[in-house]
This record gives sequence, C-alpha cells and structure tokens, in this order.
Amino acid sequence: MNLNDAIKWNEQGLVAAIAQDWQSGEVLMQAWMNAESLAMTVREGKVVYWSRSRQALWRKGESSGNEQQLKELRVDCDGDCVLLKVEQRGGIACHTGRRSCFYRLAGESGELQVVDAVIRDPGEMYGK
Repeated sequence: MNLNDAIKWNEQGLVAAIAQDWQSGEVLMQAWMNAESLAMTVREGKVVYWSRSRQALWRKGESSGNEQQLKELRVDCDGDCVLLKVEQRGGIACHTGRRSCFYRLAGESGELQVVDAVIRDPGEMYGK
C-alpha cells in the first residue's frame, strides 16, 4: 500500500504528526502535515510540517537551526497519525527553547508544573 493511500486525512487535509527522538524514545512534539509536507519529508529526509496558523509549509529548524532529520516514519493502525522518529539537531524541539514541547506535568489536583528548563532563550533563537 502506498503511504498517501494509508493516510486518513482530516477535513482540512491534514494528519497529526508526532516527533519522537529516534534513540531515547522521548516524545518531542506534535504538529500537522499535509500531503505536500509529508512527501517533502520523505523525499528530503528532513521534517517539513504544515503550519495551521500561517497556512504555510514549515521546515522544522529553518529559523531556529533546530532541524529534525528523519530516521523512520510509521503510520498508526487507523492511518490518522504518523510517527516521525527523528534526530533532533540542535537539541531543541520546542519554540519555548526546551528540548520537548511536553514540559508541563499535571499534578493530582490538575495544576500544571513546569518540569523542564529552558535550554536556549527563544528571543536569541529566533532573533526577536
């Protein structure tokens, strides 16, 4: 079966994409891909997402330098999510300057606690 045929695109023509560190298994981020970004990612070996807010392709790391090199791509059983096993170059996946976007931990009362430190100032990373 062809990759595009295996994907169950949502109403906006997107599929959820989970980026995971290929060595440690740490989940780094979740974003969205359209058919073009998925094809580019497979072809180039560097991850390209679709930005819903900008309505444009988004090459991971183009402004921060923290690109993702694709090591393996898997499709879940329902075809509505892809798993990107990546080498996170630059060490930072999150626009907040942290390694992972999942840096907040929910306590028993439901309060969120920040558990991962900022590695690099986002202003420095993005020149703001």
